[in-house]
Amino acid sequence: CVLVASEPAPLPAVTLAEVLATSDLPGGVVNILTGHRAELAPWLASHMDLNAVDLAGVGAGQVPVLEEAAAGNLKRVLRPQEGADWSAAPGTGRMTAFLETRTVWHPVGV
Repeated sequence: CVLVASEPAPLPAVTLAEVLATSDLPGGVVNILTGHRAELAPWLASHMDLNAVDLAGVGAGQVPVLEEAAAGNLKRVLRPQEGADWSAAPGTGRMTAFLETRTVWHPVGV
């Protein structure tokens, strides 16, 4: 997982990085980047090792450019929702956009 910390308030993300560094989580599972979102987003959208990108917090003018960059390697893109209520209880909707469901059939009696 690659996270981009909030520009105006990066301290919670940096604190989370310290907690993860001292936990049993293997290194490299969660990567937290700090910096300007406008500079980081194009690199993340076009990076070949990332499979999906959530464009929450990206300006509306930058969304088409990032979607085009992500199309270079068929990356899944979740567009920001207009008027999203960030104070509402979180659900699994944002996460399910990036999940794959596979069906495996097991023959019986063959």
